[in-house]
Amino acid sequence: MRAPTAAEMRAIDAAAVARDGEVILMRRAGAAIAALVERYARPGPIVGIAGGGNNGGDAFAALAALDDARPRIVYCDDSVTGSAARVDARDRARVTGVEFRPLDVQPALLADAGLILDGVLGANARLPLDPRSAALAAAMNEAGPPILAIDVPTGLDPSTGAAGETCVRAAATIALGAPKLGCFLEPGRSFTGDLWCDDLGMRDDDAPEPDGAAHESDGAAHVLTEREFRALLPKRDDESDKRRSGAPLVLAGSPQFPGAAVLCARGAARAGAGYVTVATPAGAAASIRAHLIEQVVVTFDDTDVLAATGQICDLLNHCSAIAMGPGLGLADAVGAIVRTVIERTELPIVADASALFHLGKHLDALRGKRVVLTPHAGEFARLSGTGTVDPHARLPRLRAFVAEHGVTTLLKGRSTLIADRHHVYVNPTGTPALATAGTGDVLTGMIGTLLAQGLSPIDAARVGAFWHGRAGQIAAEQRPVGVIAGDVAEALSDAVRPRPDGDGPLRIF
Repeated sequence: MRAPTAAEMRAIDAAAVARDGEVILMRRAGAAIAALVERYARPGPIVGIAGGGNNGGDAFAALAALDDARPRIVYCDDSVTGSAARVDARDRARVTGVEFRPLDVQPALLADAGLILDGVLGANARLPLDPRSAALAAAMNEAGPPILAIDVPTGLDPSTGAAGETCVRAAATIALGAPKLGCFLEPGRSFTGDLWCDDLGMRDDDAPEPDGAAHESDGAAHVLTEREFRALLPKRDDESDKRRSGAPLVLAGSPQFPGAAVLCARGAARAGAGYVTVATPAGAAASIRAHLIEQVVVTFDDTDVLAATGQICDLLNHCSAIAMGPGLGLADAVGAIVRTVIERTELPIVADASALFHLGKHLDALRGKRVVLTPHAGEFARLSGTGTVDPHARLPRLRAFVAEHGVTTLLKGRSTLIADRHHVYVNPTGTPALATAGTGDVLTGMIGTLLAQGLSPIDAARVGAFWHGRAGQIAAEQRPVGVIAGDVAEALSDAVRPRPDGDGPLRIF
């Protein structure tokens, strides 16, 4: 599913209007918004704040689509008629008994509302807000009832996620047509609340090149949906054996950090690998073997680069991917082993943790290789060599890094970003419960398995991120406090159980 910028969304919307008609689309929008109202409303009237554009018309349409079980009120500037669709929505709202009031809104007027519909600006917002829109956003926030934002919260840049001095803090946002990119990027995600989407019959390919802009391949950002995740997830065929089911080599662990290798191996196994081999320095083997029963643990001398790389490369003759880095340590000899193994193999690789440290000044070793890098913000700052990553700059920094080095990169964060030279994905799953030691090691093992099962680096990275985030959510539901990395690995099976889409809008996060 596309996560468009404002310009991309205007082009998609224009194509849909030309095909289906503006009135039809606004009526669909009203029904989609209305379907979510009772999920978030408390007792009291449903109140819409309608701006002068079609986003205000969507608020009219939503109020018209609600039954009259409770009062419905809309604050709007009735002197602005707007498009034919907006006029149609306004007239239907009046016929169905919606009360219209002037758009001079004070917090006290909204305090008793059951729910506020934010229809002030939507996806065409520009920062800074004009004084009137800023005053309306402040009144909604101050009033206290839950807010359901239409398209994006007022005060949020739909393309970058930047928030104005005043920005509506929504309980939920209903994206119309497609979820806007700014809702995934900080600080935008913090203001968005729960994100829902109804495509209104629009299509991702309605306008692949909006406003005449040139795009690299498909330079738009995308978000993986549940259905797409399930379609990409590898499945064993009837003739599978243990190695054909995925045979990753986990190059990980050290006497100081044996647990990282254990978690990486468990992530690989729980992601469906048929045969997991762990290669680890001899001093770590006893601890690792005490925790791994089903996986094979072999050792190498991490002080002898030539012998170690020979042993590891021999193992690779029976493996189909490499997951390297968790807990390996920062010694120079380990760095030489990591780089030599990469140089001597054609297998796909996922590199994390210590491997990223050792590759920081040797990214040229990755050229032409099928590699996924999985840095957090600090690791990415070192890899990119351009300093601390400002939260607002994560996406452009990632694009620039990938364009320069040509390597698939998964930048961890509340909204994990995944990119190669042709694609950018924003991951919709996850939870703060994942902010605990070892969860990244689990993810590395998972991606290693997905690579071993034949997925491309970009697909392995985006499927792994989605699955890992969903498993974290399930682990947090089962254990509200104290989720540990092992819980995430154990939740991977439950995380692939089908979740029915149901009718109405689709839940994104």
